[in-house]
Amino acid sequence: MNHPILTDQHAVGLGGVAIGTAFEKISDEQAQNILETAWSEGIRYYDTSPWYGLTKSERRFGDFLQHKNRTDFVFSTKVGRLFTEVPENEVPPTMWKAPLNYDFRHDYSEDAVKRSIEESLKRTSLGYLDIVYVHDLSEDQVGDRYPYFLEQAKKGAFKTLSRLRDEGIIKAWGMGVNKIEPILDCIEYADPDICLSATQYSILEHEDAVDRLLPAVKKANVKLVSGAGYNSGFIAGRDRYNYKDVIPKEMAEKRSKLIEIAKEFEVDIVHAALQFVLAADEFISIIPGASTSSQVIDNVKGWKNNIPVEFWTRLKDEKIIYEKAQVPSH
Repeated sequence: MNHPILTDQHAVGLGGVAIGTAFEKISDEQAQNILETAWSEGIRYYDTSPWYGLTKSERRFGDFLQHKNRTDFVFSTKVGRLFTEVPENEVPPTMWKAPLNYDFRHDYSEDAVKRSIEESLKRTSLGYLDIVYVHDLSEDQVGDRYPYFLEQAKKGAFKTLSRLRDEGIIKAWGMGVNKIEPILDCIEYADPDICLSATQYSILEHEDAVDRLLPAVKKANVKLVSGAGYNSGFIAGRDRYNYKDVIPKEMAEKRSKLIEIAKEFEVDIVHAALQFVLAADEFISIIPGASTSSQVIDNVKGWKNNIPVEFWTRLKDEKIIYEKAQVPSH
């Protein structure tokens, strides 16, 4: 990474999807409590996006963080969609349970990126952004328009963000996506520093990332941040997998097996999931979201909890963890 902006103290951050009302209608007060708990637990890396809650999450993070010393924390948000205020009856259907009244469109051009950054700064009242991710430039989000938007980003977002970084306006940039290919494409055409990889690397599903993503980012000297390291709550027992209500049968079986072995070793599987991600050299941080303050406390605890080496050996023996994957060594 050109800028070692995330260090060991940022290994566990806070992601903004839940605070954006992805899973339930979290109130402003609940959101502030979650953020307050994260701060008091020592979390100093905060990630959000204007997409989460159609600008709601970004505003909530700003409401809290604008009262802190700006140099005490790292803040990342995203570009790739532009938002327009609309009457409440015209808000498009989205995954958000209580979004603000905005419509949106994908745009990865230079003008859109600059405007997006400007609007994020206004919404958050923060003086600057540390990391900017190019958000959802990925087939699962833009469908067959991916080649079109990739071309737009190559001329627009990628060049613009590199320039803003070189001018010192932002400290680092990269992709923020749920697939491997867009990160590989970005590395091929541009010089990102850090990418947010969601849903591609978890204790339950990581083989493809180990084979294709990790060697590529290592070679390019790009660091990774993990989003959805718990498969959007599935590891913690939720009835969803990677933000969808359909749970793949093999993942349900794998989770059951993992729970069984964890009981034997008296290990919390959420803690194991967190430590598994951070064991990979390429991952510098994991940013689980939280719908409650207790989840934040548990994530920090999970980072520090001691898990016996025998537990990891057993998971490899049982083929729950891919033989080539790194595991914690202590």
